[in-house]
Amino acid sequence: MGSQLQTSAQQLITDFGEQRVLAFFLVLARLSPLFLLAPLFSSHMVPARVRGIVAVALAIGLSPVVSGHDRLPTDVVSIGALMGKELLVGAAFSYALAATFAAIAVAGSFLDTSIGFSYGGLVDPVNGNQSAVLSTAYSMIGLMVFIAIGGDAWVIRGLARTYDVVGLLDYPSLGHIVHGAGAAFVQIFTSAIEVAGPVLLALTLTDAAFGIVSRVVPTLNVFQVGVPAKVVVGILLIGASMPFVAGWIGAQLQADVGAALDTLRVG
Repeated sequence: MGSQLQTSAQQLITDFGEQRVLAFFLVLARLSPLFLLAPLFSSHMVPARVRGIVAVALAIGLSPVVSGHDRLPTDVVSIGALMGKELLVGAAFSYALAATFAAIAVAGSFLDTSIGFSYGGLVDPVNGNQSAVLSTAYSMIGLMVFIAIGGDAWVIRGLARTYDVVGLLDYPSLGHIVHGAGAAFVQIFTSAIEVAGPVLLALTLTDAAFGIVSRVVPTLNVFQVGVPAKVVVGILLIGASMPFVAGWIGAQLQADVGAALDTLRVG
C-alpha cells in the first residue's frame, strides 16, 4: 500500500512538472512576438538580454494562471502545432499595436518630405532604422506618450485577455486574423494622414502662396525665401498640434487593444 502511494505521488509530481513546463513554453511562444513587434517592448533602446529576461518573467507569472486545469498533450506533433498557434496569436496581437507606431513614423516621414528634412538622415533608436528628423521625433514622442499613459500595462493586460478568447488548447480562425492584419495595414496610412494632415495642408498652402508671389515678383528668389519659411511654419504647426497628437495616441492605443482582441476568434 505504501509503495503504491509513493508511486502515485511520484507520478503526480512528474505529470505536474511536465504540464507546467509545457504551459510555460506555450505562454513564452505567445509572448515572444510582443518583444519583436509591439511598441516599447521591441525598442532597440532596451537591450535584447533585458527583453529576454522580462519575457521569461512574464511567462513564469502567466503560465500557472492561464493553463488552469487543462491537460496539455505531450506528443511532439501536438506540441509543435500548439507552439505554432501561440506564435501566430501573439504576432496577430502585437501587429495590431505596432500599426499605430508605424503610422506615427509614416506621418513624420510625410512631414520630413514636405518640409525638406528628409535630405539628412539619422538612426532611429526606437526602430533601429535610418530615418529623418521628424520621423525620429514623432517616434520618440509616441514612445514617451505610451509610457506616460501606462501603455505597457495595457498591452500586458490585453495579452492576458487573449487567453479568454483563444485558450492554450484552442485554435484561432485564420480568416479573422488575415482580415484583421489587412485592416491594420490599411489603417497605417489612414492614421498617418490623420496625424500629419493639418500640417501638410498648411505646408501645401505655403507652397501655393510662394508660387503666387513668384509670379507677381519674378525677381524674388523663391527657393531662398520659401525653404526657411516652410521650416518655420512646419515647426510652429507641429508644436501646436502635438497635444492633439498625444491625445490621439492614447485613444488609438485603447482602440488597438480592442481591435487586436476582436481579430482573435476561435476557428
